[in-house]
Amino acid sequence: MEDTYTGLRTWNHMDIDTLVKIFQNLNIFELTSGVGHVCRAWRLAACDPLLWKTLDMSLLKSNYIKTQVKPYVYVDDRSDKMFTRVLKIALNLSLGNISTLIFHYDMYIKDEQLTYTAKRCPRLKRLVMPAWNLIRKTGICQAVQMWKDLESLTMPSISNPPYLMEEISKSCSKFSELKIMGPCDVLFASTLTEFLPNLKVLSLRCSILRTDALIIILDGLKELEVLNISHCVLVEVPPPPQPRRVLRELDKPILERASRLKKFLTCMSESCIMCQRTRNDEGLIRWHEYEEDLWKVDEVSSLAI
Repeated sequence: MEDTYTGLRTWNHMDIDTLVKIFQNLNIFELTSGVGHVCRAWRLAACDPLLWKTLDMSLLKSNYIKTQVKPYVYVDDRSDKMFTRVLKIALNLSLGNISTLIFHYDMYIKDEQLTYTAKRCPRLKRLVMPAWNLIRKTGICQAVQMWKDLESLTMPSISNPPYLMEEISKSCSKFSELKIMGPCDVLFASTLTEFLPNLKVLSLRCSILRTDALIIILDGLKELEVLNISHCVLVEVPPPPQPRRVLRELDKPILERASRLKKFLTCMSESCIMCQRTRNDEGLIRWHEYEEDLWKVDEVSSLAI
């Protein structure tokens, strides 16, 4: 019997490169389900940097209910624990090699989860995190301070943007791309021009956008090369008592200001489905009512998922 099985190879003898290629076809659930515990070779393969350039957590979303008071959502404890478990295993396997981190539009992360993530992703360049209800100002600022190489951010619209933009301007010298999933008012626009004057790419698609905020952006962001306002509800707000007016096309002053850009992406078509949806949702688009991954789309390729 000993002679018969002398040349038998075990799991531990599998080629690491072959294992990595196989593991590249696994999703986040499969990668964190125990493949790293089979044997030493599988553990080495499961920690390979090729698997962890991007940590896409968008397969997971919170099981939540909306509330009337802050933070306006209540997250089910069971889904929160599942998310925490998968996140911690993935971050441990990644060995600090993650450069792109993606969370679902309906994933509500807590301060402690964000801090844990930031400490284990020191090389992060791109963050996609559209929901911030459970994150405090200090939490996101502490995370940004650890992400010195951050270049790109997808975030929700927030009521008090100066604190965040100021922190990005201090800590992230390479920052150049921003996507805001929500309204951009005059305060937000003014904040961008004050703290992120070197911004190169900005996407405001599928939201309500005031013309005066758009003019502030076009005049103030001198280094801006790409601006996406596709499917936005563009409104003009004159002094009271005059009512606001929804524009059906861009006027000449805006087009003249935008002519210096390399790309000015717009769509205000009556026949466009996304334009219709934004208008029906009054500029606060309800992504959960549409196709599952629709929120990941962007006309700017570097901001799409």
